[in-house]
Amino acid sequence: MSAFLESILARAKADKKTIVLPEGDDPRTLEAAQEILAKGVADLVILGDAEAIAKSPFALGGARIIDPRHFDGRESLADALFNLRREKGLSYEEAYKLVGDVLYCGVMMVKTGQADGMVAGAVHATSDVLRPCLQILKTAPGVKLVSAFFLMVVPDCPLGENGIFIFADSGLEVQPDAERLAHIAVCSARSWSALVGTEPVVALLSHSTYGSAKNADAEKVIEATRIAKELAPDLALDGELQLDAAIVPSVGSSKAPASPVAGKANVLVFPDLDAGNIGYKLVQRLAKAEAYGPITQGIAAPVNDLSRGCSAADIVGVVGITCLQAAQGVPGEG
Repeated sequence: MSAFLESILARAKADKKTIVLPEGDDPRTLEAAQEILAKGVADLVILGDAEAIAKSPFALGGARIIDPRHFDGRESLADALFNLRREKGLSYEEAYKLVGDVLYCGVMMVKTGQADGMVAGAVHATSDVLRPCLQILKTAPGVKLVSAFFLMVVPDCPLGENGIFIFADSGLEVQPDAERLAHIAVCSARSWSALVGTEPVVALLSHSTYGSAKNADAEKVIEATRIAKELAPDLALDGELQLDAAIVPSVGSSKAPASPVAGKANVLVFPDLDAGNIGYKLVQRLAKAEAYGPITQGIAAPVNDLSRGCSAADIVGVVGITCLQAAQGVPGEG
């Protein structure tokens, strides 16, 4: 575990939050829960088959273990969901059925203040995790869209913030237009400030640097940069920049000497999901980087979606990050 992640967990422990883990039927989740409880990182609510969880080999003392299908609070959560969604045509019977599902139950626990955040996705698709979030929690004030990033920790790397980067959007927004890309950039900068605590230096990436290529893809990034600077003129933000120009000082000074960002970027905004997803996996596998995410940004309360290939250690890290999001407030664009 990196020193950076240890610092994340220590900060989470200092301001302990309650996190829902709705995938208690998955052994990785229970292994992560055991470590989280042992280190005192967070208080936990674990959802799933309560009898099976109780018989697992993991030490889960102190966790609240709930089977959403059979617990005393199901009716009150159903009432709350019905009142939230009745104007959308949801009946009480439908609400009661939905809160028997681990994801809807977990999100409603966050909505009703019984938990500060939720981490899921080890066994559920992203669309399944986000659907109840968008229906119930909705987007944060001032935020135009929900996007996702990976917090990357690259060992023995002097670039970025001593090897720490945000890669966005690497998990959710497939083909953002210029306006959506600009909002992703601004939201990612706010997330950097909340989680890392230093100044974000944001590069909007392209195959082109400052007009070295002329085509529609490069123009989209140029326009996104213009919009992002209007949205957040206080940010150190620039584009379009090639990856090496964005993070390598010697290349940045050669290709974009007038840029306030070139060679110093720590927040990397990819032009589409193909680039972002491929990029984070290349760095994770070839540079043996720790990759925490996808961390969602833009939801009104912290709910984070794991990769289904995640390890127990990944879940521990994302829980720590979720605790910090809850402690500091979900970053918006204001």
